[in-house]
Amino acid sequence: MSQAAEIPASTTVPEKTILGQPVGLATLFFTEMWERFTYYGMRAILILFMVAAVSKGGLGIDDHTASAIYGLYIAGTYLLAPLGGWIADRLIGAQRAVTSGGLFIMVGNALLALGQTQLFFVGLILIVFGVGLLKPNISSMVGTLYPEGGARRDAGFSIFYMGINIGSTLGSLLVPLWADWFGWRWGFALPAFGMLLGLVQFAWTRHFLGRAGVSPSDPRGGSWLPVIGFVVAVSVLVALAVEGVLRIDALQVATGASWAMALLAAAYFIYLLFFAGLTAAERQRSIVMIAIFVAAVMFWAGYEQTGASFNLFAERYTERHVLGWEMPAGVLQAVNPILIVIFAPLFAVLWLFLDKRQRDPSALTKFGTGLLLLGAGFLVMFFASQYVLAGQKVLPTWLIATYALHTWGELCLSPVGLSSMTKLAPARLSGQVMGIWFLAAATGNNLAGLLSSEYDASNLASLPALFMKIFWWGVICGGLMLLLAPLLKRLMAGVK
Repeated sequence: MSQAAEIPASTTVPEKTILGQPVGLATLFFTEMWERFTYYGMRAILILFMVAAVSKGGLGIDDHTASAIYGLYIAGTYLLAPLGGWIADRLIGAQRAVTSGGLFIMVGNALLALGQTQLFFVGLILIVFGVGLLKPNISSMVGTLYPEGGARRDAGFSIFYMGINIGSTLGSLLVPLWADWFGWRWGFALPAFGMLLGLVQFAWTRHFLGRAGVSPSDPRGGSWLPVIGFVVAVSVLVALAVEGVLRIDALQVATGASWAMALLAAAYFIYLLFFAGLTAAERQRSIVMIAIFVAAVMFWAGYEQTGASFNLFAERYTERHVLGWEMPAGVLQAVNPILIVIFAPLFAVLWLFLDKRQRDPSALTKFGTGLLLLGAGFLVMFFASQYVLAGQKVLPTWLIATYALHTWGELCLSPVGLSSMTKLAPARLSGQVMGIWFLAAATGNNLAGLLSSEYDASNLASLPALFMKIFWWGVICGGLMLLLAPLLKRLMAGVK
């Protein structure tokens, strides 16, 4: 899964090209590839490490708490992306933001590799800050390489997107294998090394970017005071927690965070509808954005079970012996990025094929279809869990089939949602609306952890109950989106 904010800027870029693309694209391609290697590689073993017994090198955290921590971590990486974009735009420029973010990510993973519980949580927070700095700004720099826009720019982003999925595939495959061969600590050390390679490569080839991202893009500038205040507040809370002065209940924090994010989104949409001075057509489009936001939250809440309840299912209830070798559970996390690489071009061809025949479904119809595919995946897992209740282990094909359905759902929803939000947003508020898109991902990911926490290993009946609950979420929300699609399409006021 990947969201990328595209922020055009007026910069002078070098003329040298490779196969018609700016040489600087290779710099950003490999930096992002290694960052995604690190992110998805660590994600593949995160919850498994947290629930593993202390005697086996894990943290021995119960499933409920581990799921809540997982959701908070994934949500945090998206929630801090708007702040990371603001820091780059107003204070330090995109290049320094990418370098700083990479350093945070590398140090954070190195702290995870030390194996100490207190440092583990400090490492997670550093990674959240790092991804928030790096992820939005490296994507924005891709856009600055193509000031002319057009098809060449679209092709550049497609190549960049392939780097994302190559990195996530390699990380999801290699990191679980490394952890299985050498232990959890070395499993976390490999992502740290991967980010180091990305940083070295970026520093070595950044001159190909020319002036792109060197200076802040917003001439208004900004103050470091709010950033410093935020960092100090987080640091104090972490220090108090590490010293045992402050006891933090992860489930309560995750629940509170979900409410806070929902209220923030509601407040923004109220502002947009009644106080932003929009035209009638813009207000109508804002209603469509609300529907897209809600649907995206529901989708990511189910989809992100991949690294949460599905990862636990792979570890505990899936037969992973292949020709005398026991496949690490985390390796199955690579199925989704592999399928993305295979099917993304096919879906792009499908949409063009239908469009030429004037039968391309509307964005809202694609959204509804994506949610129905999400629900279908959970129906597959519901039937798989029935075998678990009967005391059997199931083949990996159940998870693979589910990942395939969810991948197709993602391809119907994620790129379409990103494109739709940028089209529907009033031009003067496009940056804010992109932040709301990130907020939808953050809210959904946090809900994913809360949903996964409903699974109780001591009560196996909770497993099919969880899968059936999310099945109904997907089917009902997807069905409503399909039913409302004609009305919402009229409210889009000419936006296609």
